[in-house]
Amino acid sequence: MNLVFMGTPDFAVPSLKKIVEARFPISLVVTSPDKPRRSASDEPEPTPVKKAAQALGLRVLEVEDLKSPEFEKAIRDAKPDAMVVVAFRILPKEIFTIAPTFNLHASLLPKYRGAAPINWAIINGETTTGVTTFFLQEKVDAGNVILQKSLAIEPNEVATELAERLSELGAEAVAETLRLMESGQYRLVQQDDAQATRAPKLTKENTRIDWTKPARQVFNFIRGLSERPTAWTTLDGKQMKIYRAALLSETETGEAGKWIQAGEALYVQCGAGLIEVLSLQLEGKKRMRASDFLRGYRARGTERFV
Repeated sequence: MNLVFMGTPDFAVPSLKKIVEARFPISLVVTSPDKPRRSASDEPEPTPVKKAAQALGLRVLEVEDLKSPEFEKAIRDAKPDAMVVVAFRILPKEIFTIAPTFNLHASLLPKYRGAAPINWAIINGETTTGVTTFFLQEKVDAGNVILQKSLAIEPNEVATELAERLSELGAEAVAETLRLMESGQYRLVQQDDAQATRAPKLTKENTRIDWTKPARQVFNFIRGLSERPTAWTTLDGKQMKIYRAALLSETETGEAGKWIQAGEALYVQCGAGLIEVLSLQLEGKKRMRASDFLRGYRARGTERFV
């Protein structure tokens, strides 16, 4: 079974490696073009998938315009029997109908359809999530399910940690899906749209901390956005990123966002309860432990995150 693989970030790399390990031939790997990965001033870098594909000796195609005739011709020329999509972009119908095409999604669909399923599962306090393989159709993340695998979300786990575990689980799901397709021994399950929930793209607006919410919700929000893109708030008009926190209590009430400093520990009042800030980054400064920040900050005793 000749395959075309499409993917870009680190999340897709274990799936690519697992396909090769399972001895399924890949005639072409499609990824995004080289670009600066950290800041606009950096030198262009290849995507993680491109790096992995080159290390495996696979042919790579970088594509910007998914609707270009040249891209469609390249896919047709590869003569795939199937195509595997992991953390790539939304493919036009003209591409995903060239051969049976399935996607790996990091949730138990139909829950958390959208761009950020891992983040929103943690933000919403889920204790279980998983991965789904499904055949592509025009409606995003709504195709018929081939298989699913689940795992428990650890109580203090942050998004990047969960993403790493799901990428490995997803690699197993991709290989198993290919074996099912090869044998023809699978039964598709139609998604129930009525049970669908959304996982929208993360933006500056929806990653700001709302300190009026209960401490557990604030704690889940912070870990759901850690390490990237990171929850944020403001202090004296400057942006403050909160990378790590701990849930301290869930009962105390007071002025939302107010600091409570105890030695080298920084607690913050939420709508109900307290969290402890463990690591942070003030605008224009480097990331540091809260204790280090407090040692260098001249507190007035009236500080409040907004």
